[in-house]
Amino acid sequence: MLPDKDGPGVGGRQSSPEGEDLSVSLFREYLRLKTVHPEPDYDAALRFLDRIADELELPMRKIEVCPGRVVSIMTWEGKNPTLKSILLNSHTDVVPVFQDHWKYDAFSAFKDAEGNIYARGSQDMKCVTIQYIQAVRRLKAEGRKLIRTVHLMFVPDEEVGGHKGMETFVTHPVFKKLNIGFALDEGLANPGEAFTVFYGERNPWWITIHCPGNPGHGSRFVENTAAEKLRQVINSFLDFREKEKHRLNTSECFTLGDVTTVNMTMVKGGVAYNVIPAEMDVSFDLRIPPTVNLQEFERQIKEWCKEAGEDVTYEFAQKHMNQNLTSTAENDPWWNAFSAACKAMNITLEKEIFPAATDSRFIRAVGIPAIGFSPMNRTPILLHDHNEYLNEQVFLKGISVFERLISALASVPAFPDEA
Repeated sequence: MLPDKDGPGVGGRQSSPEGEDLSVSLFREYLRLKTVHPEPDYDAALRFLDRIADELELPMRKIEVCPGRVVSIMTWEGKNPTLKSILLNSHTDVVPVFQDHWKYDAFSAFKDAEGNIYARGSQDMKCVTIQYIQAVRRLKAEGRKLIRTVHLMFVPDEEVGGHKGMETFVTHPVFKKLNIGFALDEGLANPGEAFTVFYGERNPWWITIHCPGNPGHGSRFVENTAAEKLRQVINSFLDFREKEKHRLNTSECFTLGDVTTVNMTMVKGGVAYNVIPAEMDVSFDLRIPPTVNLQEFERQIKEWCKEAGEDVTYEFAQKHMNQNLTSTAENDPWWNAFSAACKAMNITLEKEIFPAATDSRFIRAVGIPAIGFSPMNRTPILLHDHNEYLNEQVFLKGISVFERLISALASVPAFPDEA
């Protein structure tokens, strides 16, 4: 077999002696690194990425944004490095697994007869990391030199909120010097033929309601108990949840990202069976779309608390307020480059608000347009689920997709204010 343009042994389009595409082998190698919470092996990921940077002959910068939390950046300098750059962002960490529920070891990257690769991170989002790397590898092997600089960024701790990762890094002087004009980050699989693209996110609010009440013996009818107030609060939140669920189920044009989800996640209170508690707490995970007036929504929460009792209070563990959306107008040069490249590949795009949270929210919050896109169609959505997998052919097609997208985005001509 003649060597292809990726050259021998570099994880490009060539096949290994076992007949496996070397890009797939590289993907499976990365999946086997246990960057899993609560104790992710970030050092293993850094060593892996160092090796890749050497292979690609790209400089690698490492910034320790918090103790033990390192952001790595490979930079492919463009012909005009003064222009705004393109960011290819991915996170290195993955969520925990319940191994008893998996068909195969979640870190073995087992490939079945259909070419499905089972591993934690196969969809979220180690696939995209390797697709970026292999797309850049191909472009460099072709001798391409793009106008704009491309940064490949690998960040920690996205799966635990990004506080020691991207949220801190976007305020760092090194991030500002990257001069980013447009960013790509993770999306979701699409079970159909189309590919989903995300231009905004819901705001996560994690809230705890504190319900104080009169304590007493479990044998008595004590008035004004914490439990009575707790019930009122729970009813208010879950009644609202039912209304939003109804809106989603009765509208053909709504996706999950268009409605507010409410889920009761924790209840605390009580010390013994026969003691009426002096306080009970209930916690909710709220995800609020950018179309909702956040100030009005908080006023509604205050009203629900007041209805339960004048002394009922609340506090936020997390309260994101940024509602920036990335333009998908046809006259927007970034979106035009992205969508035109997809059209040239006969890719149908479905535009949505991301239903959960990614590092894109921190990028958009500092004024940088960001699109969430993981090129996985004909694939069930299995991020954070048991038996997460990605088919090798879908994975390989994604490399070709990113090859076109990176080329298109890094070839957007200079804007008037960049001249």
